[in-house]
Amino acid sequence: MNKSKFTVTAALPYANGPLHLGHVAGVYLPADIFVRFLRSNGHDVAFICGSDEHGAAITLRAKKEGITPREIVDKYNQIIGDSFKQFGISFDIFHRTSAQIHIETAQDFFKVLEEKGKFIEETTEQYYDEEYQQFLADRYITGECPNCQNPNAYGDQCEKCGSALSPTDLKNPVSTLSGKSPVLRSTSHWFLPMDRHEEWLRPWIKEGILDGKQQHDPKAWRNQVIGQCMSWIDCGLHPRAMTRDLDWGVPVPLPGADGKVLYVWLDAPIGYISATKQWALDNGKDWKDYWCNEDRKLVHFIGKDNIVFHAIIFPILLKDHGGFILPDNVPAYEFLNLEGDKFSTSRNWAVWLHEYLERYPEKIDELKYTLTCIAPETKDAEFTWKEYQARVNNELADILGNFINRALVLTQKYYEGKVPACGELTAEDKQVLVDMKAIPARIAELVYQYKLRDAQAEAMMLARIGNKYLADNEPWKLVKTDPKRVETIMNIALQITANLGLVLDPFLPETAAKIRAFVGTEVQTWDKSGTILLQAGDQTSTPTILFQKIDDEFVAREVEFLHASQPVAETTFPPQKEETSFDDFTKMDIRLGTIIEAIRVPKADKLLQLTVNTGIDTRTIVSGIAEHYSPEEVVGKTVAVLMNLAPRKIRGVESQGMILMAENEEGKLSFMIPEKGFEAGGEIR
Repeated sequence: MNKSKFTVTAALPYANGPLHLGHVAGVYLPADIFVRFLRSNGHDVAFICGSDEHGAAITLRAKKEGITPREIVDKYNQIIGDSFKQFGISFDIFHRTSAQIHIETAQDFFKVLEEKGKFIEETTEQYYDEEYQQFLADRYITGECPNCQNPNAYGDQCEKCGSALSPTDLKNPVSTLSGKSPVLRSTSHWFLPMDRHEEWLRPWIKEGILDGKQQHDPKAWRNQVIGQCMSWIDCGLHPRAMTRDLDWGVPVPLPGADGKVLYVWLDAPIGYISATKQWALDNGKDWKDYWCNEDRKLVHFIGKDNIVFHAIIFPILLKDHGGFILPDNVPAYEFLNLEGDKFSTSRNWAVWLHEYLERYPEKIDELKYTLTCIAPETKDAEFTWKEYQARVNNELADILGNFINRALVLTQKYYEGKVPACGELTAEDKQVLVDMKAIPARIAELVYQYKLRDAQAEAMMLARIGNKYLADNEPWKLVKTDPKRVETIMNIALQITANLGLVLDPFLPETAAKIRAFVGTEVQTWDKSGTILLQAGDQTSTPTILFQKIDDEFVAREVEFLHASQPVAETTFPPQKEETSFDDFTKMDIRLGTIIEAIRVPKADKLLQLTVNTGIDTRTIVSGIAEHYSPEEVVGKTVAVLMNLAPRKIRGVESQGMILMAENEEGKLSFMIPEKGFEAGGEIR
């Protein structure tokens, strides 16, 4: 590929909560790998992101926490931004959509579209909360999804089946503000008539052709992206509201639009442009070079739930405005699941990035490697702590770490750390050097195809080659009989080591930097990869252990931490009673008994008088089970009997024990019936 210029964006994270590993694996880590590779390969790149600080989700979180939307976005912008920095996501700028430059940019963009007649103004029926006296944005309404019957679908989307919805699609809608059923009232908004754009969208998405020119390579687009977009277009696009009745957001910059803000999916993607403007101002650049020049490629890294917004709606807005380039690619990722279940912010079923970094600041590359290995590029994937352990132990430690350590330790031992001279090459040596040279080209080809998982596997292949080369040649044995041959072996092993410090850099930047420090090389450009990077006599240093192995206790601790973080389910059962001792428990004599006779206690609706064979005697027990069982139903039942409970008279009948029963949340009682083969008299312990 020629040295194309790139503007790369990563989906703006909502500033209403922290990042979890699903976000990282599906957007930010792959975008960072792609950008790091482009930079090392000499491309002009701008890597743009920022927090999305408007929309109903922010105001909902603010109401939940009892603070203002501004306090919410300030809090989570800080948490998210700090996490990105610590994790090493190399944005050129991490901006925010509450900044004044963004508000002005978004309003100017809207006004251009309005002046060009790209909107239609319509009065529609929208849900209104009479108690709170306000119109309800999509996320302020929940109800039953018409497609999958999920009772907790939102007014814009069902998170269970992924269907895009309108509030009026929901069955039994409820306002999240008052908890009551909303009413429909008329309100006016500006709509984007997407149906006007089907004619050019179809060939642009499916064939990459725009205005008769080949604008992008459709073969490079992922099938799920093209498939989802064409499904929308084939079903017929409809006008979509670009404004909302809301008190938090970018105000609509038109007379008579009080109380209305820009729809977040108009507001948010313009955040890429406003962030670029701020970065350009800070660095003496022209922002238009990154959004308006046809020789630049625009790439959006997103999750699959954002495909339509980035591949249909935002391109329509850019084309309607005029003067902007359209996306060259929209590499969307599927979802990452966690330990057999979906990541869920509401249920706290998540591994939060900032918490991981607090616990394991030294294990950043371990997490990056694992997440890239399982990246959900074409289908949903799953993160488990057991796989994390296996990836670290079997691949990072046993293959990469083992090779680096062997090569450098033997160099210290045999040559005081100096690179030995390379002698005559065997056929095996030549093949290893050929393989070393070929791997960077394969990595590059895969990265340009957005196959970053396979690209990382190719980088690790170089470590596998090195590991096998040392294992096959056993220089620690050969040094006794053929020390000159060992010099050549160690020279080649060190060339592989130095190259790993280069080809691993996009994927494991901290590890690659350590490797370069071990062999004394500087950061190299990609065109140097696969070549001889070390000369005879160059000084290397004693290595430290790159990767500590993960033990089973670590896995168990993390799984326990995950489960312990789950909210306690609401229950109607009474709380646990006060703690008792084992000695007190052993004083209770609980045995199996068989009911041989049962009658109702006169003038007592709840009581049955039972005659019970306990195996050691026959006794009378009065039990409050008459509302659940008739006398005829209980005769012959084997039941649990508390034997040594002090006798007491109940309705004139002396009861000589207690029948133990199970009770559900509705108060229904059930016998605790043992398996077959247990007879009266058996103890319960």
